[in-house]
Amino acid sequence: MNINDLQPLVTIYHRLLSNVNLDFKRYLYYKINWNTRLVAIKGSRGVGKTTMILQRIKESFYNVDEAFYVSLDNLWFKTHSLEDLVEYFYTHGVINLFFDEVHKYPDWIAILKNIYDNYPDLNIVYTGSSMLEIDYSKTDLSRRQSVYTLNGLSFREYLEYEKVLNITSINITNLLENHVKYAIDITGKIKVLQHFDKYLQVGYYPFFKEAGDDYNMRLAEIINLVIDSDLPAVEDITFATVQKTKKLLMIIAQSVPFIPNISQLCSQLETTRDLCIKLMYTLHKAGILYLMSEKIKSYKQLIKPDKIFLNSTNLMYALSSNVNDGNLRETFFANQVGNIYSLILPKIGDFLVDEKYLFEVGGKGKTFTQIADIKHSFLAIDDIEIGNGNRIPLWMFGLLY
Repeated sequence: MNINDLQPLVTIYHRLLSNVNLDFKRYLYYKINWNTRLVAIKGSRGVGKTTMILQRIKESFYNVDEAFYVSLDNLWFKTHSLEDLVEYFYTHGVINLFFDEVHKYPDWIAILKNIYDNYPDLNIVYTGSSMLEIDYSKTDLSRRQSVYTLNGLSFREYLEYEKVLNITSINITNLLENHVKYAIDITGKIKVLQHFDKYLQVGYYPFFKEAGDDYNMRLAEIINLVIDSDLPAVEDITFATVQKTKKLLMIIAQSVPFIPNISQLCSQLETTRDLCIKLMYTLHKAGILYLMSEKIKSYKQLIKPDKIFLNSTNLMYALSSNVNDGNLRETFFANQVGNIYSLILPKIGDFLVDEKYLFEVGGKGKTFTQIADIKHSFLAIDDIEIGNGNRIPLWMFGLLY
């Protein structure tokens, strides 16, 4: 292999880098230990994984040719191998490699392990589908790598991305104790509910800026791509199962939040109970659905979900004809809080956060009737700028990351 073989990839790398700016960086950018020899970044399509690793290169390397970026779904790999590419760059002094879409490359786990072991001073950052699960029994990457997950934009990030307001994230304990102080400060600077309404419709995926009026159409295309392309790359499934996955999603999307009747769903999909539940969890890991149960989720033991949401409010507008206020509020809370804290479905109330804080979600007229006298209980209230006591504005739960 010589530089002429690599020129198409080098051209793409330089072109992508020239179009990346450093004005706005995702929350995860600052949490990653970039000095780890093997960094894995998982996330659903469209959340900004590629932009983030290109920003890392542009910011960290004065000479960008001291690093190299490539997407492993490039057709170049139909006639060339990843091992040969690594050998070429390593022998020519490039020891910082960034691999995108790694799940599209055959036997990527074993190959990454071999590269890690055979090039002891090589640094690799790679991205992959949020559906990825490392098979520890085949090749143990667990002790070699640091794994991070990138979620979509929080409401806080959206405000910064739109150049409306820059504020630091607030952890849940601080928010519950000091929400009035924070709300007074923020609402004194911006009309927060106006921006919140827009965020619920178009603010979760960073590509909303370039998509414009085609945003919902682009979202639907991404969902199709995840099911048609990413799912078969990660799971050993048939074409028929792909079609059943699409049918399952549309059944759920038309009636979210969805309380599943597994027997009825199995009948509609003409499939088994186990496969039906597995498909739900696959769509959850893909960032399309959000599953809730009365127990902490475990992917080793797939229990029947008790309630199903679409993963973000944006997906509701792209997929569902049932976008009412109650569904929208609960979906927002599940998405923003569930991205960083554990959420389970309580016997009383709507959400139990970290097995400690109990929440009811509703509009201005919501009262404590259902959760009265329960310790650590709160209301997340829509359409208010500033709360009081244990009544907290719903929009503030978008400030957690």
